[in-house]
Amino acid sequence: MEEKHPFVRDIFPDLVAELSALLADEGEHDLAVRVRDIRLVGECDCGDDFCQSLRTAHHPPGEPFGEGRRCVELSPSTGMLLLDVVDERIMYVEVLDRPPMPRRAAER
Repeated sequence: MEEKHPFVRDIFPDLVAELSALLADEGEHDLAVRVRDIRLVGECDCGDDFCQSLRTAHHPPGEPFGEGRRCVELSPSTGMLLLDVVDERIMYVEVLDRPPMPRRAAER
């Protein structure tokens, strides 16, 4: 089923490159590698103009994360980037207070 969702790197290559570098800087080397293979399952539909967050996995209704969840806060030069990680899988990328991300059409 995941093959139906494009890689985030194909849609937002600059974001993935930045996330990988920031994760490496934080000593999160495994996540720095894994971020290259996250898929775009959906974009946040909160409607807030400061939010460009991405779902990278399907979430159950209600509280989508349970045991094994941790939040990885990164230090970008602008805005905020946070990753919701469950059992070392990136589930959600919070992209807040940043300029609009350049989008590239997915290659198939």
